[in-house]
Amino acid sequence: MTAAMEDSINVLEAYPMKGGDGPDSYAKNSIEQKVVVDATKELLSKAIKEKLELDMFLPFNTFHIADLGCSVGPNTFFSVENILEAVKFEYQSKGPSSEIPKFQVFFSDKTLNDFNILFNYLPQNRNYYAAGVPGSFYGRLFPKASINFFHSSLALHWLSRVPKDVMDKNSRAWNKGRIHYSNNQDEVLKAYQSQYAEDMECFLHARALETVHGGLIVLNLLGLPNDIPQSHHLIGNLAIDILGSCLVEMARKGVISQEKVDSFNMPCYFASPQELEVIVERNGCFSTEILEALPQHVSKHGTPSAPTFRAITEGLITQQFGEEILDDLFSLYQQKLEEQISIAESKKSAVIFVVLKRKTN
Repeated sequence: MTAAMEDSINVLEAYPMKGGDGPDSYAKNSIEQKVVVDATKELLSKAIKEKLELDMFLPFNTFHIADLGCSVGPNTFFSVENILEAVKFEYQSKGPSSEIPKFQVFFSDKTLNDFNILFNYLPQNRNYYAAGVPGSFYGRLFPKASINFFHSSLALHWLSRVPKDVMDKNSRAWNKGRIHYSNNQDEVLKAYQSQYAEDMECFLHARALETVHGGLIVLNLLGLPNDIPQSHHLIGNLAIDILGSCLVEMARKGVISQEKVDSFNMPCYFASPQELEVIVERNGCFSTEILEALPQHVSKHGTPSAPTFRAITEGLITQQFGEEILDDLFSLYQQKLEEQISIAESKKSAVIFVVLKRKTN
């Protein structure tokens, strides 16, 4: 790994989802994310049935699963149960002589993720061995050819870092007065696109080394349908823009400095299926088995409410502005969201369901 890659994967290690189990925690404010887990269960089972070649894993007596970006639960446990249910069914369908392996599940997230809360939520009746793996999924996490099944849900839109050019006052991509690329100049969007491509290449390179031949990677990605401009994205163009307008208003009132607003940017990018497909093909280690957008009624499961968005972004905001602004900031966010909620009907989003298989050569 190059020094640049190492630098990149460490930049956002300090900003996991809100830990603990209080009213503002991610654990208590991630119902909207569970909608996607439930909606993709049937697709997940079908993918395992049709794409996972269990015979390739023999004589393994342990089946290894890793959930990347697991956060603090409990959604990660629902995802794992869905995977286990489908894999066990496939082993059982091979007949009474087929032996079901032991299952080892790795729950992975950033080093400062609240793993204590995560494991407090561990199901008591689980039929697998559980372990936590701290670290960025943009770098190596596991030994070579050690994982049979990777899963990640609604995590890979987070970049490893804010693109450097949008922070550079001398760059044409300097993002003064805004916190994202939505409704912005082409240079800012290109900087985000470039960072996303670089990050996904790092992700796929690491997973290619860690996935057994014939193993699967299943992803639920927050993205955008092909041929829809980024300015029409529901979360990027509405939720993040509202948050940005709240920060600008607080700066105008002198609550925070304008300079801090100018140097704050949200490190996320919402890719299209077409963009992702190009990156996968360039990597060359995986075949794209499934790449499709979920139906709109699932994808558009809602603009993040104030509690949900706070649980997601509190770490980033606290680092830049301090925790004392949080209550007022998200009260203002909720107010503005209610005023503009009708705009959401004109915006688009997509949950992209992706299945990649590790090539055997």
